[in-house]
Amino acid sequence: MTFSESRSEPVPVQLPNGAIVKFEVTNTGREDVGFDLKEFQPVADMIEGVVQMIAAPIQKVRPKKATVKFGMELAIEAGQLTAVIVKGSGKANLEITLEWETQPKGEP
Repeated sequence: MTFSESRSEPVPVQLPNGAIVKFEVTNTGREDVGFDLKEFQPVADMIEGVVQMIAAPIQKVRPKKATVKFGMELAIEAGQLTAVIVKGSGKANLEITLEWETQPKGEP
């Protein structure tokens, strides 16, 4: 495997409630990620931040319905579990659907 190739490995991750789950994580460096326990909190913080940044402008335009979908990959960077949305690859995505209802003419 060359340095630029990436591979996925199951990595044990401890959730804030203490539960341990295994996530399929992309390892892009030369670090062994399979044996030490990773914390999920950095990923949860990233998700919360993304949701807050998306929710604020959606609340301003006040659609009747809003759907937000985003894809992410989990990766190990500097020994820490992190969520990657945009990192110069074609895998990043963000889809936002907003719906409004228009009133027929003559109705308030």
